[in-house]
Order: sequence, then C-alpha cells, then structure tokens
Amino acid sequence: MTAPMARAPSAVVGPDGVPSLGRFQGLAECFDWHRLAPPHARGAFWRRFHHKRWHYMALATPELFCAAAVVDVGWTNTAFAYAFDRAQRRVIAAFSRDGIPGLTASVAHNALGRSRFAMAGHRVELGQQSLTLRCKDFSIDAVLAGEAPVMLAVGPALGGSIHATQKSGGLALTGSVTAAGKTWSLDGGTASYDYSNGLLARDTAWRWASAHGPRLGFNLQAGYFGAHENALWLDGAIHPLAEANFDYDPASPLAPWHITTADGLLDLTFTPEGARREDRNLLVAASRYVQPIGVFDGWVRPHQGADKVRIDSLVGVTEDHSSRW
Repeated sequence: MTAPMARAPSAVVGPDGVPSLGRFQGLAECFDWHRLAPPHARGAFWRRFHHKRWHYMALATPELFCAAAVVDVGWTNTAFAYAFDRAQRRVIAAFSRDGIPGLTASVAHNALGRSRFAMAGHRVELGQQSLTLRCKDFSIDAVLAGEAPVMLAVGPALGGSIHATQKSGGLALTGSVTAAGKTWSLDGGTASYDYSNGLLARDTAWRWASAHGPRLGFNLQAGYFGAHENALWLDGAIHPLAEANFDYDPASPLAPWHITTADGLLDLTFTPEGARREDRNLLVAASRYVQPIGVFDGWVRPHQGADKVRIDSLVGVTEDHSSRW
C-alpha cells in the first residue's frame, strides 16, 4: 500500500535555495526560481528566456470536450482554446493567438491566481474555479465546484533547471459553451486544471495523457520531466505512478495508443475521436503539436497487490508536443 503524499510546501524553493523535489499533495504559493542555489541556480538573463509558465483547463461532457490555456514563455506569450464535438468527431470552434510581450497576457504566480489573455477583442481568463472565454462567436462560461486533491510535482527538467507543476483531480462542472451557432450545457461534466512553472530548455518535447472523472483520473508524461508528474487519482487519494510508455505511431496519431507504466499499475488503450493540431515555424521559435481527443479503456490500480479498477470510455486527451521556445 502506498503512503500518503507529503503536504505541499508553501514555497517550492527553501530559504537555503534548495528546491523541494518530489510529489506532494496540496498547492504551493511561491515559485521563486531566482532563489535557487547551485547547481540549479541560473543567471537573470538565462532565466528571462527559459522561464516558462502556463495555465491550462480541460472541460469534458458526453457531448463536448473543451480546453483553454494561457502561456508565457518569457520573451512572448500566447493563448489558445477549442471546442470538440464528440458526435461529429471534429473541432467546431478554435482560437489561437500570439500576444505582445508584457502587454497581452499575465500568467498567475500560482494555481490559486487568475491568468488572462486579451487582444483585439479576444479574451481568455482562467482561475482555480472558473474559465471565461470571449472570442467572437465562440464563448465559454465554466464554473468548477467541489474539492479534489491537487498534486504538486517538483523535479529537474531535461536540459533546463527545475520545473514544477500543479495538477488537479476531477472537479464538478457547470456552465455553457457557445460554438458553431449552438449553445451547449456543461452541467454534470468534469473539469481539471494544470498550472506549470519552471526553467526549461530551449528545445523541449513530451508525450502526455490526461483524463478525469468524478471518481478516477490520471496524469502521465514522458519527456523532459521524466516520471515526476505521473499520478493516479482514485477515491479522493493521489497515488504516484512510475515511468510511462507511450506506444503509438507519431505519423498516425489518430490510430489507437497503448499506454503503460513501468510499475505495472496502469494499462490503457486510447482510441482517438479526433484531434487539435498546430504546427508553427517562426524565425526564433517553432512548435509541432497534436492533441488527440478520445476515450481510454483498460485498468489501473493504486499499488502492487491491489485489485484492478476498470476504466471504460473515460474521455480525455493525449499529446505529442515538441517546442523550440
């Protein structure tokens, strides 16, 4: 049986400059990377271009899957949002916009705060318990309720310094989405959020999977952050998971994916229903991104020797992402 996760520190970096590495339960308030001591310390100029922060939220119902994010990459900022119609198996509304450094976006200092993007009549605002989007004929008004344990993961980032992320479990959802000339109810759905803040390499890549329901959810990543953020949410508790293996065809991301963990606690098949894609190649930056939306089937268990818990048609996403930022 796994021991409960330790309580999250209020500050990720201690007064001695040493980061609190590991997985914790709860919310941190301070991510003061300038306080890092060697060997993790970096100069102000390096931090200016390698400090990456983003605030992401996912909304899932039987009919619709939506996601939105505000991103600050240090030297510029961006935001995106989309609505995916599960019956039509396609994205029915989408917004993506690069901002003006220092003017159009503010990412919160922690997951308790509010992140905003506003430009040319487009507005995205995320908080711990709400998401508001206004982008012409695409709008979201979402309210999150209830309590779900939140994980803080802190660890070294490949090619960078230290990274931290806060992931929530599934939260009760109410509200509405207007897209493609129709208004959809979010009532009875499930939401989750991701607040990430760290000092990352210029070239960063990862594979990711996430899905949450009222009782059960998981977060898996393979890439720049190793297994640090891999976890299972089950019946109000968070259980750490080992390294994740993503068996899929990068050239055919809409084919089924097979995802397992090295500790034998998770074995899932992901069947995509569709995807959001975005490829960019700018003068100083580039990204390749595909986020399939679909359902997970298989089993999980909280620890060795525990009974397997079935997962059937749990809606969520996978992601294949590489960035030069």
